[in-house]
Amino acid sequence: MSSSGRDYSWVHRHLEALGIGAMFAFSGGLAARAWLNFTGGAAPWVIAAAALCGYIAADFVSGLVHWLADRFGTPETPLIGPAFVRPFREHHVDPEGITRHDFIETNGNNCLVSVPQLALTFFLLDVYPGQHFRLFVLAFILFLSNAVFATNQFHKWAHMPNPPALARFLQRVHLIVSRSHHQIHHVSPFNTHYCITTGWLNVPLRKLKIFETLEAIFHAGKSSGQKMTGARV
Repeated sequence: MSSSGRDYSWVHRHLEALGIGAMFAFSGGLAARAWLNFTGGAAPWVIAAAALCGYIAADFVSGLVHWLADRFGTPETPLIGPAFVRPFREHHVDPEGITRHDFIETNGNNCLVSVPQLALTFFLLDVYPGQHFRLFVLAFILFLSNAVFATNQFHKWAHMPNPPALARFLQRVHLIVSRSHHQIHHVSPFNTHYCITTGWLNVPLRKLKIFETLEAIFHAGKSSGQKMTGARV
């Protein structure tokens, strides 16, 4: 049992630890492959563009996953309920619970999500000098996966009253989500500012009503009398 009160077995913890190790191994291999193609021509600009796109994509993914977990299903939903929905719902009950998690518990689940695409990229995508599109794909997946991996760490820092100095600096320059920005999400009914990597996309997504529109579409697709969203612990 973890400090947040959710089931957290030693088997799952060891799986997360192995996943973190695999994450660093595959990331290191892909970074080395990108480095070998870094010099010459447009390669540095390709990698820089991929890094920016990957970081923005990670912010969107964090918002999409957060929205789904907050608004759909219940903690009893088969397969995804206990491991996916419940932690997000309990987070609204105990927002500071995440600050009591160690590095493995904080980042393990996100790591398990990131490893498969890193492994596929490592084994299936070869890059040679001059292959800028392949280099872009490799770098995009590398930066996206690592940003997704780091998202819960950024989220944890956003709930800490006194995070490490590096975290405070990154928050000040808006490279990771800040405490004041994320607190907007923690105002009932918790239906806005879902993105928790950088928070860059929260305002445009809110103005465009992206998640509200998606919810309306899902509701329209359900038969009358069936409630699909809004369940909370």
